[in-house]
Amino acid sequence: MTDSAQPPTELEGDDLATWSSLATVLEWLPPALDAQLQRDAGIAHFEYGVLYALSRADDGTLRMSVLADYANSTLSRLSRAAARLEARGWLRREPDPADGRYTLALLTDAGRGAVAAATPGHVATVRRLVLDRLTAAQARQLREISRRIARGVREEGGWRPPAAGER
Repeated sequence: MTDSAQPPTELEGDDLATWSSLATVLEWLPPALDAQLQRDAGIAHFEYGVLYALSRADDGTLRMSVLADYANSTLSRLSRAAARLEARGWLRREPDPADGRYTLALLTDAGRGAVAAATPGHVATVRRLVLDRLTAAQARQLREISRRIARGVREEGGWRPPAAGER
């Protein structure tokens, strides 16, 4: 006689189908986004995300630690990306005048231009691969499902765009 209170030890049926669908998206989508951005803008999706977050921040400035949290990145990985972006003149780092223990990442005018130039192609790719395949109701469901999963991974959730009128 088996104890039915024991959780299953492997995924089967609908659970397996749901997980395998999500796992496939998690594996296939990042390289597709990277390929488009590399081809059109010469940057990786991670670097685009850094530039985009800075472009949405007050004065184009964020502490590196905040930016690393948004990107779910180590400071080391972010620093390497920041160095590549600095070499292109798109980002500048300097000590935080409010607290010198922190480093600020500042988006340069050239960086603002780079993110503006890269965004239309990125948006078209996101629409083609994800948004255009969903009804409005499915998009809302995906948004809520993604937020729930994100909170399961990290309680504080992730970066969210400011609500209308907050910027």
